[in-house]
Amino acid sequence: MIRPFLKTLLLSGACAGALCGAPACAAEPQAPEARISNAQRLAAQPDRRPEDEIIYFVMPDRFENGDPSNDTGGIEGGRLDHGFDPTHQGFYQGGDLQGLTRRLDYIEGLGMTAIWLTPIFQNKAVQGGPGQESAGYHGYWITDFLGVDLHLGGREAFAGFVQAAQARGLRVYMDIITNHTADVAYYRECHDPQFEGFINPQGGCPYRSKADYPWTTVGGPDGAPINDSFRGDDPDNLTAENFARLTNPNWAYTVVIDPDEADLRNPAWLNDPVLYHNRGESFWHGESALYGDFAGLDDLNTEHPRVVEGMIDIYRQWISDFRVDGFRIDTVKHVRPEFWTAFNPAILEHARSLGIDHFHVFGEIYEFDPGRLAAHTVESRLPSTLDFAFQGAARAVIADGEPTARLARLYEFDPAYAEGFDTARLNPTFLGNHDMGRFSMFLRQADPDRDDADMLARLELAHALMMFTRGVPTIYYGDEQGFVSDYNDQGARETMFPSLTPIYIDNDQVGTEATPADDNFDVTHPLYNAIADLAAIRTAEPALRRGAQIVRLAEEEGGLFAVSRIHEGVEVVVAFNAGDTARTAFVEVDGASLDWTALSGDCAPRAAAPGSYPVEVPPLGYVVCRSAR
Repeated sequence: MIRPFLKTLLLSGACAGALCGAPACAAEPQAPEARISNAQRLAAQPDRRPEDEIIYFVMPDRFENGDPSNDTGGIEGGRLDHGFDPTHQGFYQGGDLQGLTRRLDYIEGLGMTAIWLTPIFQNKAVQGGPGQESAGYHGYWITDFLGVDLHLGGREAFAGFVQAAQARGLRVYMDIITNHTADVAYYRECHDPQFEGFINPQGGCPYRSKADYPWTTVGGPDGAPINDSFRGDDPDNLTAENFARLTNPNWAYTVVIDPDEADLRNPAWLNDPVLYHNRGESFWHGESALYGDFAGLDDLNTEHPRVVEGMIDIYRQWISDFRVDGFRIDTVKHVRPEFWTAFNPAILEHARSLGIDHFHVFGEIYEFDPGRLAAHTVESRLPSTLDFAFQGAARAVIADGEPTARLARLYEFDPAYAEGFDTARLNPTFLGNHDMGRFSMFLRQADPDRDDADMLARLELAHALMMFTRGVPTIYYGDEQGFVSDYNDQGARETMFPSLTPIYIDNDQVGTEATPADDNFDVTHPLYNAIADLAAIRTAEPALRRGAQIVRLAEEEGGLFAVSRIHEGVEVVVAFNAGDTARTAFVEVDGASLDWTALSGDCAPRAAAPGSYPVEVPPLGYVVCRSAR
């Protein structure tokens, strides 16, 4: 049930970008290339803000191969050396920054105004023990924090991409990491069978707590000091000067680094093992969530002043060199808040010093509890967070059939954010991603017998919910082509260019006969056009981007949900129906909101009475109605 583009929203000619109810302004749906760019519309606004954006989240290796000559990153040898193997989902597939740049028309035509890329830093090409190898195509195994992965084209290609995107009015958000580096160090007790104290762990090196293996003494609290002049039992000794005297990293395990990798990491200070926690594998609870290695990745000692200063310097440099528009920060909750209270203000201040007043920082806190998300904006001074709580609520209602009261409870936590609603509306909202999988997968998991029409209707409804409620909508690449992930992580990272990977090419996509074995840049796909239409409505109506949000209707046992977005005297009511039958209701509105026009669907022209507006919402549908000023 993909709807034609709104006839009350004009996209070209004398009424471009304006809302108009007059029949003379009506227009038939236009081909994507004829649409006025939402990014260009926003670029023309002198007060463009982060909450105005619509983000396209893309993994460059999986998007488009613009230069096959860089597929192996200039590394000699086979797949376990350079990491390129397009037949395996865990290895480089060949996409690069040149290909992403070449496809900017496609992204712009979808109505996107910003692009968030997975990390583009130089990575360790291949990691993992025998039979467990995979490649750093995703960007989260960094060795050179100042370099761009040569598989993706290098720094020159990144500069070209940023310049080309920003010339179109598209903003660029980098994905950054401070918590860990690639897996370079190993622990003798866990990985050297010839060592006398070898413990032969299964599934990683067991985490050793600070209580049992203190930072300051050997073999327990009564042992000899590991590092002279540094004892944790004396608070006066916990100074930057004493941190600088640390020379021995073996507080829990004996750290060993292959001589061939002793200088692998850049900047050079990252090669000092004393700047890492070295406590074994995290088990994701308690102190191990802060100090443990993230699935084997070397966990930086982010309490150390050298690490704090170094990370600030690294990411200031990226802003200076490329004038990017924002950062998405990985694994925020695995770093102590004290680090963030130094890092975040320093980064924002540096961006402002360069005239990038709009610089947007949003952090990944993989939590579905909105209260926990909000807490990080207070204690960590995080400007905004990826809204996992929205994802959980949208999935619960649209995929799993829970009542819409679940959505209302999500928004009840908005006042808990650092600046209340002003912070909450900066949160990027999303339906699926590269870690958890795609929303289409959740739909099929909830009901494997859903037909294509039902899938299309629910996917459009979910995107409408994301576009029209508070937050910054974030589209995961390929969702607009009906991709359906096999599972999370590697199973949700299909290529947009023709795939050679068996687990991808047998997938049944939504709304098309195409598969991942085909080229999937189809601008006639029904989801591509539905998302573009939704994006155009949102960009044209300030209340849907900036307006305060009031939940007007939510049901404890039903699928009807309505909110008002109010901005500068204009009220927009959006009503959603996650049920299979049409619904009618009276929605509370401002008493001054009497006359109404339709932005999407059929809207009554007049309030039933002051403060009461009638809505009729089709099954698995929505209506968007705008009051007169």
